[in-house]
Amino acid sequence: MKFTLSWLKEHLETEATLDEIVERLTMIGLEVEEVSDPAAKLAPFRIAKVVSAEQHPNADRLRVLKVDNGSGTLMQVVCGAPNARAGLVGVLGLPGDYVPGLDVTLSVGKIRDVESFGMMCSERELELSEEHNGIIDLPEDAPVGMSYADYLGLNDPVIEIGLTPNRPDCTGVYGIARDLAAAGLGKLKERKITPVRGSFPCPTNVTLDFGDTEALCKAFGLRLVRGVKNGPSPKWMQDRLKAIGLRPINALVDITNYMTFDQARPLHVFDAAKVAGNLVVRRAKEGEEILGLNGKSYQLDGSMCVIADDKGVESLGGILGGEHSGCDETTVDVLIESALWDENGIARTGRKLGVNTDARYRFERGVDPDFMIPGLEMATQLVLDLCGGEASELVTTGTVPENVRIIEFPYAEVKRLTGLEISKVEINMILKALGFWATGQGDVVRVAPPSWRPDIEGKADLAEEVVRIVGLDRVAPVPLPRSGSVGAKVLTTGQIRRSRARRTLAARGMDEAVTWSFISRDQAEAFGGGNPALELANPISADLSNMRPSLLPGLIAAAQRNADRGFADVALFEVGQVFIDDTPEDQRMVAAGIRRGTAKMTGGGRHWTGAAGSVDVFDAKADAEAVLAAIGAPVDKLQVFTDAPGWFHPGRSGALKLGPKVALAVFGEIHPRTLGLMDAEGPMVGFEIHFDAVPESKAKATRSKGALDVADLMPVRRDFAFVVSADVSADKLLKAAKGADKVLISDVTLFDIYEGAGVGEGKKSLAIDVTLQPKAKTLTEEEIEAVAKKIVAAVEKATGGTLRG
Repeated sequence: MKFTLSWLKEHLETEATLDEIVERLTMIGLEVEEVSDPAAKLAPFRIAKVVSAEQHPNADRLRVLKVDNGSGTLMQVVCGAPNARAGLVGVLGLPGDYVPGLDVTLSVGKIRDVESFGMMCSERELELSEEHNGIIDLPEDAPVGMSYADYLGLNDPVIEIGLTPNRPDCTGVYGIARDLAAAGLGKLKERKITPVRGSFPCPTNVTLDFGDTEALCKAFGLRLVRGVKNGPSPKWMQDRLKAIGLRPINALVDITNYMTFDQARPLHVFDAAKVAGNLVVRRAKEGEEILGLNGKSYQLDGSMCVIADDKGVESLGGILGGEHSGCDETTVDVLIESALWDENGIARTGRKLGVNTDARYRFERGVDPDFMIPGLEMATQLVLDLCGGEASELVTTGTVPENVRIIEFPYAEVKRLTGLEISKVEINMILKALGFWATGQGDVVRVAPPSWRPDIEGKADLAEEVVRIVGLDRVAPVPLPRSGSVGAKVLTTGQIRRSRARRTLAARGMDEAVTWSFISRDQAEAFGGGNPALELANPISADLSNMRPSLLPGLIAAAQRNADRGFADVALFEVGQVFIDDTPEDQRMVAAGIRRGTAKMTGGGRHWTGAAGSVDVFDAKADAEAVLAAIGAPVDKLQVFTDAPGWFHPGRSGALKLGPKVALAVFGEIHPRTLGLMDAEGPMVGFEIHFDAVPESKAKATRSKGALDVADLMPVRRDFAFVVSADVSADKLLKAAKGADKVLISDVTLFDIYEGAGVGEGKKSLAIDVTLQPKAKTLTEEEIEAVAKKIVAAVEKATGGTLRG
């Protein structure tokens, strides 16, 4: 929302400075985003008079001017403008001044061997217009030496505030002035609205026709003004509209724009000669089309509200007028419309058509319903004052909703919610200044919010209004009381796990990414989603239509975008939510990661030591296991299963589980078919960890560290080679061997796999290295042999394998 300082003072009687106004606006919740001064670029330029103009000795088209700029010293300026002459009053720039239209800073220079100490400027050079046929020619009585910006009246700062959606009253300058007056920064000037007496019946009638469907227009007011002369609006109105970025069009249109920003009351004007018959406010029919005032055509449907005549649609209700019935310089009779539109209908139509207008911005937030008719009266008076004419009687239809909201407000709520001690008298004064009505005696009063404040619903809102106007700076900081006991764990288990996962993955050389929570329907179905309950009603685009069932699609797309820009070897991770259904328990927190190209933990890219290997399934498995270990999962009890989801490559993927049903993580190489769907290129591996599936760690009996367990005896290592069926997993054999003696066996690793001659068809040889770690005494040969027999027996029982001969 933009407005000028002088515009604000049109409604606020105040002696406050610009800085004081800006500071108070922010303090009362109307945060100032920018203050711009249109006169700043013209500040150096002064009005000057040409005392003499002599022909340049070395150029036919140049003149040497002696210029008086009010300093008492005549300045010599070389000028080539055709209208440069003695006695001309223009605008002078001196050395050191920046000329915005030329993007140059003036300096003392020589032009054809004659020194020039400045420049007489044209309007285009000062970015005032496109006029460049000569230098600025001012009236003879223009005061020499005066700032040109002050002479033009451009010294009017423009203030821009950022409005929250709950403050529709401050989408008009009058509402902003009301808030400032309530905050003690001046006196609000009373808004005087005198009803215009109609001298004849309005020849155009209007009806609301929504049948059995929900009404998209609550009330509608209309009036004809005949015999108007529609030309340019007055300079004061044009200046205000230009200052906030609007282009003046003609008086009738400018009046509606002025009312929109001045009183937060959007209106519309129709050229009565272009309206056929009466007006009907109804839902659009399928296939109807309108050419808007913005020059664009829009296809309409039954969810949209339109104003139509006997020929068809004339306006998109509350959003955009139609080109056909727009007012121009030929307009003689004008219909002025003021209506109350359904907020949800306005927002829905605007989103569907992608139309953002100042009217939509206000109507979808909720305009003051009680100001519908007074706003029409005010606009009518402006039309009569600026364009002349004769007004008809008002035509109204529908019902303006009654503003009946009574709130029981205990004064003590202000102290309870804010900590401020504010007297009852001060509270009453603030509420009255803001337009609230209050009655009652004692500690509880009955308060009725004004019609322009639809956001006030309860006593907490009233307390907020009071403290907002009083000033949050009066709320004293108070430290939280200390309980005196040792603090318990502050973070939840989920928060701790998310933090540890991030730190672990970052330490493994991965970069954190934050991707969209929405993906396309095809991607959602490819990653186990596609539930209709998770499809967005109003997606940002077709590619962001469904809530994500997995983090991997977003990470794959991000990795590919990096590759497209020359960063092929990337490792990304994300910790976020995925959505299985629309129930709270099916909104789950997971951690996922992607490695692409050669982005191993040790680093990616080419190196002089040799060609770097591509990422593989074991990189993803290592990442998953590292995170699980960091968040307290029982990694030593995990089993690797091969039933990974279909978006992973079969045979190059797996699932880490606690038993056959509890899956903590999945990992593997991304399937080529999945990469094709994502329009991505491999190799790419990834993993996904489900935090909610990891069991809670048991609380320790003590916070002290356990006893140091370091053996001072040499370990014993033995190798075994087993012949097993080709479909037996190595992990199954390793677990069987390690479980043969849990006291002595400290580690079991696989170091060789062989298939071929000597082991038989359908068989393979798995060689393992077993480490025995004695703690009490050195092992004898007999004790070592006894453990070896246990290992052979355990492997044979678990896998059917035999020692290789």
